Amino acid sequence: MAEEQTNPAGPETTGVAIEAVVETPVVSEKKVSPEQFLKDFNWHNYEEGIDEVDDKKLQEFEKLVSENFVDTLNDEVVEGVVVHISDRDAIIDINAKSEGVISLNEFRYNPDLKVGDKVEVLIDVREDATGQLVLSHRKARVIKAWDRVNAAHDSGEIVNGFVKCRTKGGMIVDVFGIEAFLPGSQIDVKPIRDYDQYVNKTMEFKVVKINHEFKNIVVSHKALIEADLEEQKKEIIGQLEKGQVLEGVVKNITSYGVFIDLGGVDGLIHITDLSWSRINHPNEIVELDQKLNVVILDFDEDKSRIQLGLKQLSKHPWEALGEEVKIGDKVTGKVVVIADYGAFVEVADGVEGLVHVSEMSWSTHLRSAQDFVSVGDEIKAVVLTLDREDRKMSLGIKQLTPDPWTDITGKYPVGSKHVGVVRNFTNFGVFVELEEGIDGLIYISDLSWTKKIKHPSEFCTVGQKLDVVVLELDVEGRKLSLGHKQTTENPWDKYESDFALDTVHQGEILEVVDKGATVQFNEDILAFIPTRHLEKEDGKKLNKGESAEFKIIEFNKEFKRVVASHTAVFKEEEAKIVKAAVKKAEAAADEAKPTLGDANNVLQALKDKMDGK
Repeated sequence: MAEEQTNPAGPETTGVAIEAVVETPVVSEKKVSPEQFLKDFNWHNYEEGIDEVDDKKLQEFEKLVSENFVDTLNDEVVEGVVVHISDRDAIIDINAKSEGVISLNEFRYNPDLKVGDKVEVLIDVREDATGQLVLSHRKARVIKAWDRVNAAHDSGEIVNGFVKCRTKGGMIVDVFGIEAFLPGSQIDVKPIRDYDQYVNKTMEFKVVKINHEFKNIVVSHKALIEADLEEQKKEIIGQLEKGQVLEGVVKNITSYGVFIDLGGVDGLIHITDLSWSRINHPNEIVELDQKLNVVILDFDEDKSRIQLGLKQLSKHPWEALGEEVKIGDKVTGKVVVIADYGAFVEVADGVEGLVHVSEMSWSTHLRSAQDFVSVGDEIKAVVLTLDREDRKMSLGIKQLTPDPWTDITGKYPVGSKHVGVVRNFTNFGVFVELEEGIDGLIYISDLSWTKKIKHPSEFCTVGQKLDVVVLELDVEGRKLSLGHKQTTENPWDKYESDFALDTVHQGEILEVVDKGATVQFNEDILAFIPTRHLEKEDGKKLNKGESAEFKIIEFNKEFKRVVASHTAVFKEEEAKIVKAAVKKAEAAADEAKPTLGDANNVLQALKDKMDGK
């Protein structure tokens, strides 16, 4: 009977009893639920025209339906109430013809779900094979979430999100049940060094981008901070003044300085403004996230570049330098910087003196500062100059040892022989060190008696030991003139007699050169043969490798010049032959001439003939 009354089949439903309209409950007199109204209403009598229902009751019925029943034909998100929870499912009442079922897996995010809780659902299947209404809470959440995300994006609303995990380039955030991407650059205004500290945290975000095609959402936490910082920044910039001291936080450390966050405004402390002492890197003074006071040194017109200082907050070390320090005092310090021209030595915190390379050794032969000291060395020095106003100090190391030139005349008199070490070359000679601080110069012309040297490197090498003789000594100018060739006898004194003019020597043509050829008579004598003096007796000229006799026709000891001739040898011999032939002919002629006796006989015969005898 109950099935027939609630069956909406209309005329096909059969009924046994017909109830009078007046017997039905009066809806207007007391509140009747739609379920009770449908249960008590006789559809058969109504459709057969047996019972009549006035318009007032029909209107009230429609009102009850619209207020209480859900149209299960529309794909809309509706609100339901949890009426029962089993081991696997949750039974949800949405005021439909039947209750719906949702798997508990869809409520894993809400382990505290209980009977009576209101949840949003979407009708997934109106009736399954068993006639059961199938609902989806997950789909309802997604639909609602997208609506809320779009609304938040359009309105700029701040939303809460749960940071689920890290990913490449950022974090994954759950916003209204949808996974959104939080780029690493949008987490905070300062660089992030530990991303893991944000995982499993609930934070406020702003939806900054939505890609509807690919269903991508990008959120930002930085945008919220920037909005607050912008107001702080305007307030801070408006109050900036040179010399003002502010508190800041170390935001970033570079090799050239430190960036300080002044509360939304960044300033830079250059490495030279961190400490009065020299430092190699800013991390020797500060560390990340450290709070410290800084002073404003300068800024540009729009105050976008702010130059800060840290060392300016403390007294300058030169002002704390004791008055007892004066010129001539011995001090101890650490080498902090080395340059080619010298080394800077820190004698007190922030107080440095320069030891010029010329003040490191008594030697006049300058070397690099690295040859004497290294960074970090603890050294002793003597104060040479001191200017407290300009905050400059010069130091000396060599002054700690006696000046070797003090008794130079006794140790190195002119004419004395010594052994020195080649230290350096110049185009005109060689610097030889006799001892630390005593250097002498050998001019290129004093290296060898016989060799023609274009550059000293042809004769010796750096570090080589050489025998030397002191040629000149200038005590005031601290100069020594040395000679090497003077340690041996001059072979040209002997060659002057051995290769005297008109002496003849055997030799071989070494090389044919312009305007003649050369002949090597010994290891020192290389003679030049002019072209016209290369002619042989047969009229031909001597060629390279031919041996012959040569006559010395020029010898210059001073310029070490020797000139010889082959032609003069045989031409002189020919003259001797001619002279000998002449003498022989004269001798023969003399023999052919009549003697005086013969002449007398001839004369006597002639006289006799004339006398008629």
